Amino acid sequence: MASLLTNYSHTILFVFLLFIISTKCSAQLSSTFYDTACPDALNTIRTGIRTAVSRERRMAASLIRLHFHDCFVQGCDASILLDDSSSIDSEKNAINNFRSVRGYEVIDSVKSQVEGICPGVVSCADIVAVAARDASFAVGGPSWTVKLGRRDSTTASRSLAENNLPSFRDSLDRLIALFASKGLNARDMVALSGSHTIGQAQCVTFRDRIYNNQSVIDAGFASTRRRQCPATSGNSNLAPLDLVTPNSFDNNYFKNLIQKKGLLESDQVLFSGRSTDSIVDEYSKNPSKFKSDFAAAMIKMGDINTLTGSAGQIRRVCNIVN
Repeated sequence: MASLLTNYSHTILFVFLLFIISTKCSAQLSSTFYDTACPDALNTIRTGIRTAVSRERRMAASLIRLHFHDCFVQGCDASILLDDSSSIDSEKNAINNFRSVRGYEVIDSVKSQVEGICPGVVSCADIVAVAARDASFAVGGPSWTVKLGRRDSTTASRSLAENNLPSFRDSLDRLIALFASKGLNARDMVALSGSHTIGQAQCVTFRDRIYNNQSVIDAGFASTRRRQCPATSGNSNLAPLDLVTPNSFDNNYFKNLIQKKGLLESDQVLFSGRSTDSIVDEYSKNPSKFKSDFAAAMIKMGDINTLTGSAGQIRRVCNIVN
């Protein structure tokens, strides 16, 4: 009798463990997540992003950055999209996001279109992830297979956004440590920084670099940038991060760094006689390697602290909790 009970207990335990394992597996991200539940989701997102980028080329950089700024705070959970409320201290108001992160209205528009065909099925977090991929491809950058099945958070953290996002003043050691805390290595960090081959920066973020005589910067490049960024005004004036091909996703960003023409201090530190110089040099000579590494790093970043299964929710509107 005791033997039978023992065998029965072992059987129950085995079945329970199988249940736990199967539940965990069912909650993993998958590229086919919406194939049955919303088969037109990806085409709908792609069309919306192509339209937005065709209207404003800069939007491609903004959508890639939006995904990055989402994933580095609480994980890839669309927390960055939430507006202030009685229970939400919006990440939009964090110093690294305020009047800087863009593309919210594009995501809202795409979400509305997707809700029209599949109500309550596709998360805002997944839309942000897919939008980054489609934005990259729209300007000549790489594409990649986006893993899907993220759910949306019901919280946001302005304080985490203040502390967990890179700054334009960050040292190389700080950048390496910050990315490592998210499971991304130095090569991932350099590859992801290469997204600065497109997009623009505000004068306030590079003024010190172009006016500081101690900066490691090409003199002609600094002089050119001063025309768009006065010493004491014009904080919001914009300048392309890559002066050569500002609207094309290529490897000129890395060539610029080697020539001491990185616009931000956090760009130039990647090529400053330190450990990442060799990666910058490699990417400057091998655009295909850069693009493949960028795609791999974006996939890796998209896995940061995702909500799956029954965690979080599928927001009906991206800027408010259901």
